Parts: sequence; structure tokens; C-alpha cells
Amino acid sequence: MNDTKVTEVRPQENGKSNTLLILIKFAHTIVWALFVACIVAIPLAGMERRFDCALVLSILVLLECVVIVTNRGRCPLTDVAARYTDDRADNFDIYLPLWLARHNKTVFGFLFLAGELYVLACWLKR
Repeated sequence: MNDTKVTEVRPQENGKSNTLLILIKFAHTIVWALFVACIVAIPLAGMERRFDCALVLSILVLLECVVIVTNRGRCPLTDVAARYTDDRADNFDIYLPLWLARHNKTVFGFLFLAGELYVLACWLKR
């Protein structure tokens, strides 16, 4: 059972807060997509023997991991979005399907680790 409370966006006098929430969700989705692109590109860089590129991509993803860990396991944009709505569904702060938002760290953490292991294998085989 899912006991996540889902509520509507707070009523707005001029719609400014609703617009800000939309902008935050859009920015959060763009940032998420950039890091997903990095995670997907890591094994591709390894396959092409571009270990310098794989290293840069890995550092970027690890820096994002540090940001999330230092923010109690959440993206800082989640806290910003929370100012503009009472909704706390797993995807209240990002334009992702609920199931993906809910399992995001698990899915992409696994893909990141698998990509890193693949790059390591490619590097050892060279």
C-alpha cells in the first residue's frame, strides 16, 4: 500500500508560486537528465577506450552523489520545490513517472556501478 499523501498545489493569488514550482520541476528534470546522460555515457566511453572521458563523467556523477548525501539523501531542488506545494508524492518535484521517481536512486545507482565495472574491465583488458 502507498500511504504517500498527495495534495493539490497551494491556492495562489496570482499564480506566481505555481509558476515557480513548474520552473523548479523543469530545472530538476533537466539536471536529472544530464546526470542520467553521464551515467549512460560512462560505459560507452569505456567501450571506445576513452578512459579520460569516462573519468570526467564519473567525477561529475560522484560530485552529484556528494551533494545528495550532504543534503540528507535528497536533491537540494526537492527542498526548494517543497516551499511551493504540500504535495509529497515521490515525483512532486520532478517530471518523472511516479515509479521512476520512487526507484530513481536504486535504478541509476545500479547502472552507474555496472558502468564503472565495465569501464574497469575495459581498462584492465587494454
